[in-house]
Amino acid sequence: MTEDVVARVLRQWQQVHPGLDTAPMAVIGRLNRCAALLQQATDAPLVREGLTRAEFDILGTLRRTGRELTPGQIARETFASGAAVTKRLRVLEARGLVARRPDERDRRVAHLSLTPAGDELIDRLIPHQLSYESALLDGLDADRRGQLADTLAELLVLLEGRLGGLQP
Repeated sequence: MTEDVVARVLRQWQQVHPGLDTAPMAVIGRLNRCAALLQQATDAPLVREGLTRAEFDILGTLRRTGRELTPGQIARETFASGAAVTKRLRVLEARGLVARRPDERDRRVAHLSLTPAGDELIDRLIPHQLSYESALLDGLDADRRGQLADTLAELLVLLEGRLGGLQP
């Protein structure tokens, strides 16, 4: 099996500090490296549609929840700051993909939903995006993918419990 970049880093640390427990780096370093590579790769179809990953996440969040959301709810769902969500929503509104409705009781609160053009775009893009992401994982058979998904789910629950997760 070919050595990955993290294995080289671990070996280098062992040379500098023999006996150093690099086991956490073996997991977290690989997760970070995989996340960075996947982020670059999975953004390709989105760029062709003129979307960033963050904008796609907002559109997907509005589509999958099937209801209006406030910017704060979108921020929690997408792990983004309120300011970042506000900026992205302006872009999506200008493109006619998202509509804003002021709250009847509190005009400072906005309720956001997809426009028909936003629905059409996300419904057209999501199957293509999933197919593309599936192709990225082609080197792993279905059993390995399932095992990896289960292990990552365990880690995610652990981290959400320690570092904070989604708020209801």
